[in-house]
Amino acid sequence: MKENNNKFETNAIRTQLKRSENLEHSVPLYLTSSFVFEDAEDMRASFAEEKERNIYSRYSNPNSSEFIEKVCQMEGAENGFAFASGMAAVFSTLAALLNSGDHILSARSIFGSTHSLFNNFFPKWNIDHSYFKIDELETIESLITPNTKILYAETPTNPGVDVLDLEELGKIAKRNNLILIIDNCFATPYLQQPIKFGADLVIHSGTKLMDGQGRVLAGITVGSAELMDKVYRFSRITGPALSPFNAWVLSKSLETLAVRVDRHCENALKLAEYLEGNENINWVKYPFLKSHPKYEIAKKQMKAGGCVVAFEVKGGLEAGREFFDSIKLLSLSANLGDSRTIVTHPASTTHSKLSVKERAAVGISDGMVRISVGLEHIDDIIADIEQALG
Repeated sequence: MKENNNKFETNAIRTQLKRSENLEHSVPLYLTSSFVFEDAEDMRASFAEEKERNIYSRYSNPNSSEFIEKVCQMEGAENGFAFASGMAAVFSTLAALLNSGDHILSARSIFGSTHSLFNNFFPKWNIDHSYFKIDELETIESLITPNTKILYAETPTNPGVDVLDLEELGKIAKRNNLILIIDNCFATPYLQQPIKFGADLVIHSGTKLMDGQGRVLAGITVGSAELMDKVYRFSRITGPALSPFNAWVLSKSLETLAVRVDRHCENALKLAEYLEGNENINWVKYPFLKSHPKYEIAKKQMKAGGCVVAFEVKGGLEAGREFFDSIKLLSLSANLGDSRTIVTHPASTTHSKLSVKERAAVGISDGMVRISVGLEHIDDIIADIEQALG
């Protein structure tokens, strides 16, 4: 990462590749699978890594390099690698660092696909895991085994927008010589930088707020140069690299990340406050609502509360279905972080692979609704939800 004293918004816009002789203002697309060499010695030295240059787009590409550099600047990271999806980032990062016999200690409240990865696939390679409760961080050290290598968590969590104390997680990881990996997707680096609190690696699904318009799939991991070298060498062989076109889209999207997320957060807080006063709602959770159990921690480590609001409709499953079927303007989808407001039923979609008991353990009830609050006018968002609840 290149050090500079520019502000977040400036780096998001002005971190660019060196201009070519054409002096383009906006960085062009590099839609090429490979790159040519000047002569035999240039080719040999490049493959021997005596030169830092592009060889093959599975390894690196100017567009993905620009995207990575921007996210590294935003997160305060030394290096990174861009992936074809958020789950490609999660899997490749963990697979690059873990060996047979290793143990992952993870927060119980994690994305459904990550949960499936831990339970259905890693055991095939003799990689074990344990879960800690997100509101009982004091129990983490009692769960550490001699084989524990990674401490893993999301904050805010998906879908319940619970908040974990990053500073405390950082201290625990350092005391026990663990690699702390944080999924920072819900917050984005604009709202939260886990590395400041002790995280070694930070993962994002670029598909969400980084893109912000529901166009492309992407993932990225950034962090320490030593760990990222292992992730890079695993990934250049296994091939989960982000396409140049999607990298270009994301790099352009990051230019507007701050202004978009500001509006997302403004709308989400207003919606959460409205829902908190609605008689058809059992409970509402949003990190910057004062009623959130970890409100003070959220204020300590986040700039604002993000775009996701969780709540429970009174009346259970049937009332929840009626609510979803009554939505007119908003989108019924499983994505989030889009310019369009999205309403999701986690129990039947994103976390449907979990058993009823497993969902209950992370606070996902049958009537729980996750709303990714978009950029429409807040009055229109509230009006559609109000009529659906009525």
